[in-house]
Amino acid sequence: MRRISLTGAAVGLALTLTACGGSGDSKETEKAVELEGRGEITFVTGKDTSGNLQKQVDDWNAAHPQEPVRVIELSDKADEQRQQMIQNAQTKSDAYTVLNLDVVWTAEFAANRWVVQLPESELGLDKLLAPTVDTGRYLDKLYALPIDSDAGLLYYRTDLMEKAGIDKAPPTWSELFSACDTIKEKVAEAKDLDCYAGQFDKYEGLTVNASEAINGAGGSVVDESGKPTVNTPEAKAGLDVLVNAFKDGHIDEKAITYTEELGRADFIGGKLIFHRQWPYQYASATDPKASKVVGKFDVAPLPGSNGPGVSTLGGHNFAISSFAKNKATALDFLKYMSSPEVQKANALVIGKAPSVASLYDDADIVKKFPYMPSLKTAIENAKGRPKVVKYGDVTTAVQEAAYGALTGKTTTEQALSDLQAKLETLTQ
Repeated sequence: MRRISLTGAAVGLALTLTACGGSGDSKETEKAVELEGRGEITFVTGKDTSGNLQKQVDDWNAAHPQEPVRVIELSDKADEQRQQMIQNAQTKSDAYTVLNLDVVWTAEFAANRWVVQLPESELGLDKLLAPTVDTGRYLDKLYALPIDSDAGLLYYRTDLMEKAGIDKAPPTWSELFSACDTIKEKVAEAKDLDCYAGQFDKYEGLTVNASEAINGAGGSVVDESGKPTVNTPEAKAGLDVLVNAFKDGHIDEKAITYTEELGRADFIGGKLIFHRQWPYQYASATDPKASKVVGKFDVAPLPGSNGPGVSTLGGHNFAISSFAKNKATALDFLKYMSSPEVQKANALVIGKAPSVASLYDDADIVKKFPYMPSLKTAIENAKGRPKVVKYGDVTTAVQEAAYGALTGKTTTEQALSDLQAKLETLTQ
């Protein structure tokens, strides 16, 4: 990989950071933050199981011996990573410099002034996919730079569809369930297969799947300002898609316990016809040592109620701690890690979906991962999860409501009514 040198004269970048408290009140006094200082920094992230991250840091260190980066690996569990970063911020420690944030943490970290506002004009945002950039914004200001992205895709069995005379992936839920019925009726080997699965256990995956169903029907959980909007006919129609599919058997009852890995095992084991999953499943599904569906599947955008659906954005953004030293070096490191060269390496080595738009048409990447054009479409049409300060409480409320409706413990109407009331208290 070509090393990228981003060093230069030390500069003080006078930036304006809206001083928002935990309530997200944008009317508080503005506070100037200078991105200055050069020298050693730390990069705080979850476990690097690939080894690729350390290689990229080593390349940086070789080119910047006076400004080395030291990697601090936290837990492999996202909730624990977030808590450790929060604890560091609450003590105003300078131990953490660059933070690898889940896209749903931006509002919380920005509102509490734990990260600094970034200089948009220096970061080449026009080269990035617009929805990924939006995940780094809070109150219309940029606090985190998108490094990689993610979006849900529909995995489907092309061999079974072909035998049933179906020539394209279903763009709507009704067409998906109809296709499943046709396949099970006409293809003997598919008679006992499950039709569809996603992630329906009571965890973050359920927030994602419920949000996709709601958004795909024209509804929303909160609006652009963070105001709850979930108690609407559109939101009910979306959640009812999943509720009714559990009732009529298009989603098997055991799928209420499904996480990404349980569903992945069933799909690559040849037990599922359609599966909502993240792009990472592609590698194992094409592995002849692990998969029974090699050469028998493809991917497409998720279905919606009246046309192609709306995927939920995933991915990670990098931010700079408000309490760190050497912020000028940190900014250069952000530029390095977001560069097309580094993102291409991430895509080729570990299948990370880039935030740089042009890489989805890169011949080397598309050759290795043919789903990239479909993934680009999914990301371009995707929506982020609720952009709220108290995201942890909000996602728990969404999970409780959706799980109650899917398991029949409450009606969809009551679940969404209760959720609306709960979210109104959490977003005040």
